[in-house]
Amino acid sequence: MEEINYLLFQSALGITFTAAAAYLVFFVSQNNKIRKLARMILLVSGVVQTLYIGSRFVLAGHTPITSQHEAVAFFAWATTWAYLSFRWRYTVKNFGTFVSILIFCQLLIASFSQRDFSPLVPALQSAWLPVHAGVSIIAYGFLSLAFCGGLMYLLQERELKSKKFGYFFARFPSLDALDQLNNHCLTAGFVFLTLGIVTGSIWARQAWGTYWQWDPKETWSLITWFLYLVQLHQRFTVGWRGKRAAVMAIVGFAAVIFTLWGVPYLLGGVHSYAK
Repeated sequence: MEEINYLLFQSALGITFTAAAAYLVFFVSQNNKIRKLARMILLVSGVVQTLYIGSRFVLAGHTPITSQHEAVAFFAWATTWAYLSFRWRYTVKNFGTFVSILIFCQLLIASFSQRDFSPLVPALQSAWLPVHAGVSIIAYGFLSLAFCGGLMYLLQERELKSKKFGYFFARFPSLDALDQLNNHCLTAGFVFLTLGIVTGSIWARQAWGTYWQWDPKETWSLITWFLYLVQLHQRFTVGWRGKRAAVMAIVGFAAVIFTLWGVPYLLGGVHSYAK
């Protein structure tokens, strides 16, 4: 079973690389047949990632989201399905190119992490584990889409301001479309992020007798939440859109990355169970 699990992960990595390569070819050629092929390959990657997580669940006996490898692999899975669910409702020109590259990078990082199975510490032996951790990383998946949209916005705006319509101008959607994409992904991600913090507080009350301990992970989760809250508040109250929103999407995602990877390695705390 462990060999099958290993093969599933390697397959997901290889299939995602193929999807990213196909999207890059489409980005250059703008051949719609290649785009459809790339989308189908990414869908297959999402299915294989799901099978990998499912097989790891069977082997570990608990939700596989407690180590750095599992968290990053789950992050890649969440980003994949967040994009595919988004793609069913909205069409954003060449968005898949940026997202598929990000997903491949996530899986590549996961491939360098320890894949060993570790028994759950007592504090994690709770039904709140899949709820809190799963919802939080699903939030990260949607926020990663906002990051990609923000990056595309800044690249497109740079070309428009320079008045030299070069390589990106013809291949990117309008600034308004990218701004709307940012808003949709940010809103969905913020809802899940809020649910993640709320469920984490409830779980903390049961495990440690207090809703909040100002642990480094909790603190940085709150900082990340406030960054996105400020962006949403400014957007709906004073119309904070465009470049500012794009920059904040990138800054917020940097906080997400630090919360997920930086805090366990640099700051430690009660949430640093496995690395």
